[in-house]
Amino acid sequence: MNKGANIWSFLVSALAACVTAFAQAPPAGDLDPVGIQKQKQVLVVYSTRRDAQIVAIGDRELPRILEKGLTEGVDYYSEFIDEGRFSQPEYQIAFRDFLDLKYSGRHFDLLIAMGEKPLEFVATHRDELFAGTPLVYFSDLGDRVPNYPNSTGVIAHSNLAGSVTLATALQPDTKSIFVVVGVGADALLESTRRQLRVFEPRIAITYLAGLPTADLDARLAKLPAHSIVYYLVVDRDGAGESFHPLEYLSRVTAVANAPVYSWVDSAMDRGIVGGSLKDQVAQTEAVGQLAVRVLRAQTADNIPPVTSDLNVMQVDSRQLRRWGISESRVPPGTVIRFREPTMWDRYASFIIVAAIVVFAQSALIGGLLIQHTRRRQAEAQVLKNQVDLQRSYDRIRDLGARLLNAQESERSRVARDLHDDISQQMALLEIDLEQLAGVVEGDAQDLTAETLHRAQEIGRSVHDLSHRLHPAKLRLIGLVAALQGLRRELSQPAFEITFTHKNVPAALPEELALCLFRIVQEALHNAIKYSRGRKVSVDLEGGPAGLTLTIVDDGVGFDVNATWRKGLGLISMRERLEAVGGSLEIHSKPGAGTRLTAAVPVPLDPDIAATGYRRAESA
Repeated sequence: MNKGANIWSFLVSALAACVTAFAQAPPAGDLDPVGIQKQKQVLVVYSTRRDAQIVAIGDRELPRILEKGLTEGVDYYSEFIDEGRFSQPEYQIAFRDFLDLKYSGRHFDLLIAMGEKPLEFVATHRDELFAGTPLVYFSDLGDRVPNYPNSTGVIAHSNLAGSVTLATALQPDTKSIFVVVGVGADALLESTRRQLRVFEPRIAITYLAGLPTADLDARLAKLPAHSIVYYLVVDRDGAGESFHPLEYLSRVTAVANAPVYSWVDSAMDRGIVGGSLKDQVAQTEAVGQLAVRVLRAQTADNIPPVTSDLNVMQVDSRQLRRWGISESRVPPGTVIRFREPTMWDRYASFIIVAAIVVFAQSALIGGLLIQHTRRRQAEAQVLKNQVDLQRSYDRIRDLGARLLNAQESERSRVARDLHDDISQQMALLEIDLEQLAGVVEGDAQDLTAETLHRAQEIGRSVHDLSHRLHPAKLRLIGLVAALQGLRRELSQPAFEITFTHKNVPAALPEELALCLFRIVQEALHNAIKYSRGRKVSVDLEGGPAGLTLTIVDDGVGFDVNATWRKGLGLISMRERLEAVGGSLEIHSKPGAGTRLTAAVPVPLDPDIAATGYRRAESA
């Protein structure tokens, strides 16, 4: 390796060392808990600057196309070749070393080469950098088809001569063409020379290639009459200065004393008249669709290259007016952009309305009177419907509240029966079995002991069922203590429940306390049964407007809109809160846990509420 190569390698190695730690570790979401890669890894290599238009389009559209076409997701990376220095062997070596360092240890599922230089580089170094990785390329030199193993691509025939054909149709008196191109675009320049030979010697063609910017400005400012300028690309001039190609084009169109044409659609709105312009969005779409096919496990060699015509004839209406070119000369099928509307286009609706007003004023007045009467009738009907709807809503709310009260009353009755009747009988049965166990012997004694144990289990189950049906402790010890007991009752080794409270009044209306208790009970049961999480927190906080209950779990979450239509538990929560004047909000989505917030007013005397807050804080 020569001295220049050593310098390049050192500089790139130093840069790559700064990012190696990040590049080697796969980003979050690439690996599942056991370390198996799921998302597809895609690397795109461009032959332009990072801020070029094709890069902006590609980095926006390619991930979207790949994500849409694949179920497992995509990790998307892009790199950029300096086309002006690509011909230098030391630059290619340094760029290779940079990629080797940056992506060491990472396996890519697909390489995409967007242009001739990336294709040449990837084809040369694929085996040593990305062995076995399939390749999808884009080539706009349509006169040859690349032939590389494990690859396929999009072949676009660049219609570079089409822009000159359009220019001569718009300006039939054209005698000279001045082609502007910077340093390093040798392939594009050669293709242009080849395609424009058909216009010689009828039109004199001069190639202003690799000139310093100052010299180019001087030439363009004094072009002879009946000339046009054909801009290819300049990202580096003859003096070694680097430029943004589109910003350089804006400079060319401002300096040149002749109309400017180009060959790619990103040049539009930069002062060019038009041309046969390559559609870069269509280019990205074609490459993306081909990449999806390869990532879906199709062998790249089995997919023939796709030949596409991405060229669209376009002109800028503003530039036609600037250079005095009549739109009547625009060939059929050419897209005319930035056309300013005519007087009729701008004010047609006003003219029509004015005519209608003049010739139909009396009819309109009569129609307005009729409309006014109908409107009054419609407003009256709407008001009546609103009243009826409000009454229906009030009846439904009242019915819902009655049903909830009836449900709680029935639960209370069943709980009392279980506690006062069945629980007492079970207690007597246990006493009888204990006495029986003391007088029997042998196998009968073992059977009696087992029956006693079962009876005790049934007694506890009946007691727990009675408590769940109607928590009597809620009225005796208050909401906070009841929720503490519920937390202890439902906590499990693999499911942690935490409960915090602040400024909760000691005295709460029974129906409000029962409402909040039932909501916590329902939410915890749902979290235990469905969330598959490991932690849930319950927070109850009082404030000037009332109480706020917040329940958060770290489970799998759910689709709230879909669950509202079939989840009776959520409907029951909302109806309970509406019955006491409260509100309910639920925030959840699949994979992101669930957050439930209930707010209820506390209709207490301020002095009593303040006393309750102080007691709760001291407790």
